[in-house]
Amino acid sequence: MFVTFSVDRLAESFLRVRAGAPALPRVPDGCDVPSPDAAYQVQHATLRALGGRIAGWKVGAATPDSEPFAAPILDATLFDDGAPTRSSTLPQGLCRHIGVEAEIAYRFGRALPPRAIPYTTDEVCDAIASAHTAIEIIDTRFVEPGSQPALDHLADQQSHGALFVGPGIADWRGLVPVQERVTLAIDGAVVADHPGGNSAGDPIRTLVWLAA
Repeated sequence: MFVTFSVDRLAESFLRVRAGAPALPRVPDGCDVPSPDAAYQVQHATLRALGGRIAGWKVGAATPDSEPFAAPILDATLFDDGAPTRSSTLPQGLCRHIGVEAEIAYRFGRALPPRAIPYTTDEVCDAIASAHTAIEIIDTRFVEPGSQPALDHLADQQSHGALFVGPGIADWRGLVPVQERVTLAIDGAVVADHPGGNSAGDPIRTLVWLAA
């Protein structure tokens, strides 16, 4: 039997979990995400219902050579060191799962508006104002993180929960992300300590892809 994929039905399922319903053991029948385009449609349907402003983007890739992916970050889940009015504490109830990942965030000093010709790497880099250490809180509307096909997680905002952004580094071009040492400690206990580790390789290529 052929079942048509339903963007709205899957988005509504995610919204119910966000509102307090039990987490999903899997997507509902007829909601297996068939393509990245379908996943992005679910993302946008979910965010339209949530409201708020898109304040940034989560961008990554499974390997240094694979097609990148992206998910919008709403202002309600962005906690910026440069915005003193925002708390540095995760609000109670904002996330159901609390996974922690160390990240590098890039702040753009000027916009890269859509155009017919793709932006070059140099143009994207020239638009970056600063690089920041960041901590992402990984969350999911499924029962377990990483338990579903990749496209289903992409539809679920790529498992984004919240992002805490640290102070900026204006002279960021001297950084080599694939070589930078990452030390992550939780309650004083070091849980990760290694150079690099980003599955996408150089994150700049994902920014160029996002700007295209």
